[in-house]
Amino acid sequence: MTVHNPLNVYFGKDALRNYFNPEYAPPLALVEIPDTLNPFYKDGVRIYVKLMSTHAANNVKAIPALNLLEEAVKPGKTKTVIEYSSGSTVISMAMIARIFHGISDCRAYLSNKTSDAKLKLMQFFGLDLTLFPGPSQPEPYDVRGGIQIARAQAFNDDSICNPNQYEHEANWRAHYKWTGPQILKQLPDINVLCCGVGTSGTMTGIGHYLYKHKPSVVRVGVFTAEGDRVPGPRPHSLMEPVRFPWEDAIDHKEAVGSFDSYALSMKLSREGIICGPSSGFNLKGLWQFLEKQKAAGTLCNLANPNGEIHCVFIACDLPYQYIDAYFDKLDESWFPPIHQRHLTEVDHYNNYDDLEHDIGVVLAEFYDGTFSVNQPYEKWLLRREYTILDIRPSTEFVVTHLPGAINIPIKSLTAESASPWRDSHVMATQWTELESIFGGGSLETASPIAQILSQKKKVLLVCKNGDTARIAASILGAKGATTENLRGGMQGFESWVKAAMSKASKELVNGELQSNSVEGVPEFEGVC
Repeated sequence: MTVHNPLNVYFGKDALRNYFNPEYAPPLALVEIPDTLNPFYKDGVRIYVKLMSTHAANNVKAIPALNLLEEAVKPGKTKTVIEYSSGSTVISMAMIARIFHGISDCRAYLSNKTSDAKLKLMQFFGLDLTLFPGPSQPEPYDVRGGIQIARAQAFNDDSICNPNQYEHEANWRAHYKWTGPQILKQLPDINVLCCGVGTSGTMTGIGHYLYKHKPSVVRVGVFTAEGDRVPGPRPHSLMEPVRFPWEDAIDHKEAVGSFDSYALSMKLSREGIICGPSSGFNLKGLWQFLEKQKAAGTLCNLANPNGEIHCVFIACDLPYQYIDAYFDKLDESWFPPIHQRHLTEVDHYNNYDDLEHDIGVVLAEFYDGTFSVNQPYEKWLLRREYTILDIRPSTEFVVTHLPGAINIPIKSLTAESASPWRDSHVMATQWTELESIFGGGSLETASPIAQILSQKKKVLLVCKNGDTARIAASILGAKGATTENLRGGMQGFESWVKAAMSKASKELVNGELQSNSVEGVPEFEGVC
């Protein structure tokens, strides 16, 4: 195995081909895991993870996908690739088919029990999907299943290629060709290899390579516990139809359940080794094997002359596509809390930008030419195409309000109410009430008042300090109205008036009263 690109730089027309090519790229990372995840460290055991997830396609299946397509695609004839796959294999094929073979029509056949997150992920990578009923892991040679249907499509049409990871030996030979040599070169002192077994390509390829080149390595195959399910591997009882020479690649067998798989995957990820559930599955299988050896007093038989035991397990992919399953498999004690979680149910509209402007600018827009700081309030005329909604309690509204404003008091806003931006429960209560008033949901379900307001050129929302009005402006804006809220609310308005009065007083004292000065300043007091 020769590394042609030690600096890991890719350029030119073949940049992506080289980036995906194990013969050109540096070896995928092999990392020793922290002592906190190695209960056998004091026994001289060193545990390393082979991060197949650091390949360009972020999963172990990219290695066989490369080899399968190289052998299955017919240059000049193949136009479409079809593969039965639950995710990683066919996603890798979609990328590799484009990069290496110029084929963009890649189709996935898969179980109707595939999670919505994985279906969306596959669509994200441009895959055409066809779902099939029946077992989520069908027998490879069952003519009723999608595996054989895909095979038959390719058999009957030269333009279709079905690499068929379940039957084609290019699957496991890819790991014999690339992954096995990488591991042995990176860790010549390896004593134990641990890998999950599904289609068995990874275990078969690496296991046979190590047996040939370092037969002392103990090869541990991990199977899913009966009646349980982990993405990728299979229970031992479902391995009979698999025709790859996987049995000759395994010295010891372990069975692991989904709980441990997800739990250890999450622990590894939190320590910085980001990996999916099948990686935690492999680590747990290794732990079980080592524990049995220790209990039997044979652990030392695995050691090198220096007394150390070097173990490698495979990290197959990343956790993100399985994220919902982590929360299904593990209870809430495994996760930090989300504080103020009730806010996820409210404040759905991210449209707060440009809702607030200086008070003088807002008033000049909403009132016609009669508005001026030197005019008494009763001469201010609200423009007909504009509306002002004051959502304060009616007791406050009758004392003072902007000329022409309409009062729609909300129950959750009182004189004693805390700011919704400081108290999340106040936010939730006020948002819920305002959403109800203006019509919950989409524009189509908006209330009659919201539909009327949406026809106005602009709606100004007013409250005591501007905080609740800001929420109302956001909600109405989502219903189609052009909205704004008075910065600082009526308190801000009163401060603006006092500032105007103070400025006018100073100008009078200096004998510099201008035509735009405040005439009849007392009229601003108690505007109503």
